[in-house]
Amino acid sequence: MKRIKTTLLAAAASTLALAVHATEFRSADIHPDDYPTVTAVKFMGERLKALSGGKHSIKVFNNSALGNEKDTIEQTKIGALQMVRVNIAPMNNICPETQVPTMPFLFRSVEHMHKVLDGPVGEDILKSCEKQGFIGLAFYDSGARSMFTAKKPVRSFADMKGLKVRVQQSDLWVSMIEAMGANATPMPMGEVYTGLKTGLIDAAENNYPTYESARAFEVAKYYSKTEHSMAPEMLLFSKRVWDKLSPEEQGWLRQAAKESVPYMRKQWAEREVKSLATVKAGGAEIIEIDKKPFEAAMKPVYDKFITDARLKDLVKKVQDTR
Repeated sequence: MKRIKTTLLAAAASTLALAVHATEFRSADIHPDDYPTVTAVKFMGERLKALSGGKHSIKVFNNSALGNEKDTIEQTKIGALQMVRVNIAPMNNICPETQVPTMPFLFRSVEHMHKVLDGPVGEDILKSCEKQGFIGLAFYDSGARSMFTAKKPVRSFADMKGLKVRVQQSDLWVSMIEAMGANATPMPMGEVYTGLKTGLIDAAENNYPTYESARAFEVAKYYSKTEHSMAPEMLLFSKRVWDKLSPEEQGWLRQAAKESVPYMRKQWAEREVKSLATVKAGGAEIIEIDKKPFEAAMKPVYDKFITDARLKDLVKKVQDTR
């Protein structure tokens, strides 16, 4: 009886210790509940819980509940938020190496992008953010981004001239749009629908799932397939929080993040098909376009942002990846 009592007390103490140290990591996203980046981080949370024996989990705050991407990046850096999923563009002004995968017309295909980001170049870029206070855990897909307009369609490069185009809060993105002859207007994604509806902006650019989930096709019926960028998403963890975790806990997080990547890609591919069907049914016109003039206009963007030897080397490694 004494032995049983001792065993029960030990088990209770062990359970209590686990409860004391159990952590529900908070992660932010701007997208709705069923968006592939949101479902992928939730899947990561399930894997983390399994790997840690129920010790750790992840709670996703989506729909910009904790602010826009710029806000949540800052919260993650100071450790007020443990994790964030953001498009790579807002990181361009923070971590220079992230400019490389953001560059226009860099990736030849989705397969090329995956090979680059899954390899040493991708790992190098993720690691480079550490000195700025972020642990780069993974890249997620963000599809090919194209232009959508409210009043008139873009059927050629010349049609871009003078358009007020919403861009992400990134100097590189501003230069990219200006190189197309348009006027860049940085604003959070949450303001795009109203901006298009009121005429504050004439156009925006994004992938099919965001065009659909933001309901932008209701106010911008013309979707022109410029496919100017395949800038990926990033999954970032606060270095301040990370440094307080044990190597084992860090390993769980890295493994769970890695396992979430193929899950996310599958969700993404399915969502692209579904979103394209939804926007077409909603009256959107999908316009095929000659991309060569757009690509030719990007040399000044490369000259401006790919300046030092390290960035040039990374771009060359991307281009050389077969």
